[in-house]
Amino acid sequence: MKFRSSIEAFGILVSMKQKGDLPSLYKGRYWESVDSDRIQCNLCPRRCQIKEGSRGFCFVRRNVGNTLILATYGRSSGFCIDPIEKKPLNHFYPGSAVLSFGTAGCNLGCQFCQNWDISKAKAWDSLQDEASPEKIARVAHQLGCSSVAFTYNDPTIFAEYAIDIAHACHEKDVYAVAVTAGYMCEEPRADFYSVMDAANVDLKGFTQAFYKTVCMSELAPVLDTLRYLKDETDVWFEITNLIIPDTNDDFKQLDAMTDWIMAHLGPDVPVHFTAFHPDFRMRTLPPTSKDKLREAKHIAESKGIRFVYLGNIHDSTNSSTYCPTCSNQLIERDWYELGVYHISEGNCRFCGTTIPGHFSNAPGKWGRKRLPIFMSEFND
Repeated sequence: MKFRSSIEAFGILVSMKQKGDLPSLYKGRYWESVDSDRIQCNLCPRRCQIKEGSRGFCFVRRNVGNTLILATYGRSSGFCIDPIEKKPLNHFYPGSAVLSFGTAGCNLGCQFCQNWDISKAKAWDSLQDEASPEKIARVAHQLGCSSVAFTYNDPTIFAEYAIDIAHACHEKDVYAVAVTAGYMCEEPRADFYSVMDAANVDLKGFTQAFYKTVCMSELAPVLDTLRYLKDETDVWFEITNLIIPDTNDDFKQLDAMTDWIMAHLGPDVPVHFTAFHPDFRMRTLPPTSKDKLREAKHIAESKGIRFVYLGNIHDSTNSSTYCPTCSNQLIERDWYELGVYHISEGNCRFCGTTIPGHFSNAPGKWGRKRLPIFMSEFND
């Protein structure tokens, strides 16, 4: 579709929205005009140059009337209350409830995507619910959620919506959590993380070749984001690495990754090694074995990383938190269900060692429940 002017474009779009064809007309940030027919999105390192009537790689940032439109502002693929450990965040108010949601689209092209029905959806294909930032914050507070998590697809591509929600959440004393691949440009990254309280960054591998061929992206910007979080913010963050058999699981790659984490982020950043399950375009590979996950954990711990967890498998021992000084179990985890809890004022109750993260004196009581929420059931 070609438009002669921005005025004509928005006139047609308003008509389409009234017919229910478009979910949002939100004018996005982080873009510039290239010429009379193209704009450049500066949100992520792709810097897509988008012709009028077309969309960027993520599917949801569009050129309409030579203006960047975020098609998913105010819309979601669904809301659900989860345990915070599912993000995964093990050192951010353990046991607490988090209102989780995503939109559609993604700025990466991972062949192993576990949420491909959402991340590969074209804008409104998978959008089922809608809510303003203020409503999301109010509902989260009303339902006793400690935080709101931007997850399922990467919040980078709906950064404007996530930022506005984070502001609204803070007005209600609700935290904002990002679950992200960290593939973001410098200016929006600063805006985004200035309002985030916690993040889990998915470090998908540790070679440029892996990122290029398997994720259709680049490694360096992700490492830049991790360094930025460590050196220039107070955001609590943890790292997840999905271990894929015969793809990113060789000793050399795990060794280099854990060396880099120690050198640039230090020993206190929790690292989650999680099991791959065949999905999307990698259905012929086997699931990750427990032995491979435990090998990765051993490598990380041998380098000095103090909090290493295994995920996507049932392994209570390697999912629990232990004091790095006295080795006593501090938080027992059975899947997402918490058992013993020996942290007080952020310290080990046995020896007094400070445990990095954000902890209440008693664990949250949400457990392992997953509760879908429909925003239409709540008054505006």
